[in-house]
Amino acid sequence: MPLKPFAPNRGADKKIFLLKPRGFCAGVVRAIDVVKIALDLYGPPVYVRKEIVHNKHVVEELCEAGAIFVEELDEVPMGARAIFSAHGVAPSVRREAKARNLDVIDATCPLVTKVHLEAVRFARDGYSIVLIGHKDHDEVIGTLGEVPERSHLVETVEDVDRLELSDPRRVRYLTQTTLSLDETREIIGRLKERFPFIEGPPAQDICYATENRQMAVKAVSQAVELLLVVGSQNSSNSKRLVEVGDNFGVHSHLVNDRTDVDPAWLDGVRNVAVTAGASAPEHLVLELIDFLKAGGFDQLEEIELVDEDVRFSLPSELTITIQ
Repeated sequence: MPLKPFAPNRGADKKIFLLKPRGFCAGVVRAIDVVKIALDLYGPPVYVRKEIVHNKHVVEELCEAGAIFVEELDEVPMGARAIFSAHGVAPSVRREAKARNLDVIDATCPLVTKVHLEAVRFARDGYSIVLIGHKDHDEVIGTLGEVPERSHLVETVEDVDRLELSDPRRVRYLTQTTLSLDETREIIGRLKERFPFIEGPPAQDICYATENRQMAVKAVSQAVELLLVVGSQNSSNSKRLVEVGDNFGVHSHLVNDRTDVDPAWLDGVRNVAVTAGASAPEHLVLELIDFLKAGGFDQLEEIELVDEDVRFSLPSELTITIQ
């Protein structure tokens, strides 16, 4: 997707470059809507396995509305209503939900579902699967659970060097949807060196929102001295934005909200870029902008580098009820 032209600040004023697209992606909007609609339709309590999206502010808001967040399904009463988070679940979780007679609403992001289906298809065709991702991330745990006997997780190039496969000629790779494009490219390159017959999915697994936000950071990196990313510490795509900024020589920080900003970060800074991970609410961004303005950054320019208009339909469990 081509980037629109960007002109850096050449004046003397302190300036904020507010990047767009930022914040909620289509999968996050869908997942949050699922919980809110379920609460409106059925009333509380509605149980949600894991955080619906990785943002503490979103989770706290939904808790206040009547959602109950649990780590595992054995915390959900038999026959109750349960929602699977946007990160997806392994088949074993679905089996447990059925055994407990739970009324399930699946809020898995369609782009994560795509990766799950690719894993199942590759395994059915007799391939070993190399999954590039972070081992403790909810999305990776769910994907590995699809075909654990054929799946191999790698996080680094060094992991690739240690990888041993039963048939190096029949191997496919998949990626977690929220990774750094640059880091993933390096790992894929090493995979292709070690396993010349390896292929990936027809379309990349890293989601459009993750890619767009990373490309926007790259586009302004030469013009800013500081990057502030609004997002939670357990948000993979938010952490990757910080890494991208650091890799391009920009002092970069991940903040839950404006209260996390250390005023010392702003000393001597003339241009600051602000963006938000795909699960960060917009009101947190606006509060950060107000904080920066109060600190002397009186110029604001919104930089839209990519048009983003992706929308996902609600899960069938809700659309049938609504109709």
